[in-house]
This record gives sequence, C-alpha cells and structure tokens, in this order.
Amino acid sequence: MSVLIKNSLLNGIGQDILIEGDRIAKIAPVIQTPADCERIIDGANTAAVPGFHNCHAHSAMTVFRGYGDDLPLMKWLEEYIWPVEAKMTEEDCYWGARLACLEMIKSGTTAFMDMYMNPHSTAQAAVDTGMRAVVSYTLFDQGSEERAAKDRDNSLKYLYEFQEMYPDTIRFSVGPHAIYTVSGEQLRFCHNFAKEHDVIIHLHMSETKGEVDECMKLHNTTPIRYLDRLGVLSPNLTIAHGLWMDEEELDLLAANGVNVIHNPASNMKLASGYKFLYEEMRGRGIDVGLGTDGCSSSNNLDMLEAMKLASLLGKVWRYDSTAVSASEIFRSATETGARILHTGAGKLEEGYKADLCLVDLSLPEMTPLHDLTSNLVYSANGSCVKTTVINGRIVMLDRVVEGEEEIKEKVRAIARRLIKR
Repeated sequence: MSVLIKNSLLNGIGQDILIEGDRIAKIAPVIQTPADCERIIDGANTAAVPGFHNCHAHSAMTVFRGYGDDLPLMKWLEEYIWPVEAKMTEEDCYWGARLACLEMIKSGTTAFMDMYMNPHSTAQAAVDTGMRAVVSYTLFDQGSEERAAKDRDNSLKYLYEFQEMYPDTIRFSVGPHAIYTVSGEQLRFCHNFAKEHDVIIHLHMSETKGEVDECMKLHNTTPIRYLDRLGVLSPNLTIAHGLWMDEEELDLLAANGVNVIHNPASNMKLASGYKFLYEEMRGRGIDVGLGTDGCSSSNNLDMLEAMKLASLLGKVWRYDSTAVSASEIFRSATETGARILHTGAGKLEEGYKADLCLVDLSLPEMTPLHDLTSNLVYSANGSCVKTTVINGRIVMLDRVVEGEEEIKEKVRAIARRLIKR
C-alpha cells in the first residue's frame, strides 16, 4: 500500500511525495496516483520537513508536569520526584508515556530516546501510537552489588524481550543513570554489553558543576576523564547534557566517537548551566543531537521550542549572533538525531524512511516565508505541525490523533492519585 502527498513545499518548490511501505519511494513535481494508493493527502499550503528526533527524554514523567517546580535540582529529585516515582505502577508509566507520544506526534517528533523505569511500558506506548523509540533500561546501583547484579541480569533480559516482542521501530538501549548513581565497574559492564550487542549507552553526564566537583573529590578527575580512565568512551556512548566540559575533554569525546545531546530547556530551568559548547563540539566532528528532557524539568516535549532555545542560548553567552544558526540546529534535530538513533530517517530523500511532517504555512507565525527553517526555529512552535507520518503510517492528519481524549483523561486521573498518595 502507498500514500501520496500532493503539492507540498519541499526545497523551495511544490513537490509530490510518494510513500511505499515504510520508505519514500519518489519525489517529483507531479506523481501519478498509484493503483494501490491507500491515501492521498492534499499538501497545499504546507511544507514537508523531516520528523524531529528527541534524543533525550523521560517520557512517563508527563505525569509530573508542573509538580515541584522552581526547586534546587537535588531537593526536587529527592523530596518530590523520587518519592512519587516509587509509587508508580507499570500502567501509570504506560499512560504517562502514551501522553508523551501524543505530545511529540502533535509537535512533529517521530522518534525519541527514553530513559525511565518500566521500559516495556514505554516501548508499548510507542508501538500503540506508531512512534519510533530507543528505550533504555536504567541502571541505578548506588554502590549496591545486589542491585548491580540485578541490573546486569535485567539488561540482558530486556534486550532479548525487546527483540522478540517489538517491531524494528523499537530498539533497546542500556541506560546507566549517571556516574554518581552507577559504579565504575557497572559502567564497564555497560560498555562491554553495548559493544557485544550493538546497542546505545544512554548516560547523564557533566550536567551540573556539583557533579564535576563531586567527581573531583571521589576520583581526583573530571567526569569525561573518569570515563576515559575506565576505558568506556566509544561510539556506542551517547551522553545527555554535557555542559561542564573543557577543551581536552571534548578532544576525548571526538577521538572516541561519543555523541552528545543538548537539553537547553531543562538546563536553564534547573539552573544546571547555559554555556553548552555546541560550536566547539561540531568543530571537532562530534554529533550533537537535541532533546527536551522530561516534562517535569522542561514541562513540554516541543522540539521546535528546544531548537529555538538552543540557538538563542548559543548566541547570547558568546555575544555572537552568527553562532548556532537556525540551519545548524535544525540539522541537529533531524539528520543528526537520526544518525545518533540509527533510524534511517532524518532527510526527505528517496530511499529514506518515511518519517515526516507537514507544516501549516497559512499560520500567522509562518508568514511571510522568507526562510522556512528560520521560521520553524525562531517563530513557530509545535502547533504548526498539521500532519505527521512515521514509518509510512499517518499518525496525525489535520491535527487529529486517534484516542487523544482518553489518553489525557487517564493521565489526569493517575496524577491526582499519585500526588494525593
């Protein structure tokens, strides 16, 4: 079966886009309707863009949106988030992740990488909404050998279960939470596990100055140098945040092919820092993706907003209006993110996976259209997305997503119960 998008703006001209199965089969000014065409989408007054890749999220934390705001990071975690998380069931996580998938679809995100408890809940939510996902099992031993052994066993268990239970749009990754919650021995396990099974390691790293200071006290070195000493820097490793790093540490990341995910909204909201070295990383050839983090620390999952924040932040602390351009940050959210998550998408070209969005050009914030990328990064938000296609499947058409009201009501009820408890 096929889908035909008619007359959507692509690379500055009106184009038809033919999707066959899960791939873009043909792009041309005029394409005749195939005999097996399942759906024809009128793309008039829209622009076609690649789907966004949210490379760092805690999707089920939509349940905590607006809960415990404006607090110091560790107080927020230890007194608000972790105690309530301890009461969450697998079903709670499923519906929280369903809401996250809904929000991402409605704002043009087609793939995400997640780190949270109950990974099957997140994986099933992604399957049920049609999203691509890389889902981490979170390791969190805090020096306990009993917990470390359990996490090692669970990593292998979940890997095999994911391979058996889910389509290829859902992939497993191993997620050591951070260097202050996971032992060095366990980090080495993750490194070897990822190399053996060809999976991503998803790790919070160099997020706060406090983390760096604590690492200096415990290990007499900085976090990236600590990982280098452990021998766990590799192309399998993707670090989230990466705010507090020096030039030599960037050289280590580049030499070992490590990816970095920028999360501007949560970095600012939690006052973790703002001098993300985007230009320096890209200059070294480091792939820099973009993420929203969880809804309790960024409050939404809008990648268009993340792009704007990342670009503006990169300019203001440098006092350089040319830094972190709209085109560069747009590439991070699409093509680079696709490369980091290995989705086979990220570009609208023949042969690529059919993950794309149609943006409504009739909106005031998209008018006039001197530069589409500029409008998307600097003036639009996720509500400009009219239609979302993932893996060749239409998951949102004209802003309508199946089951939206049920998802929102379920999460409202879960949030009331958890916070009351």
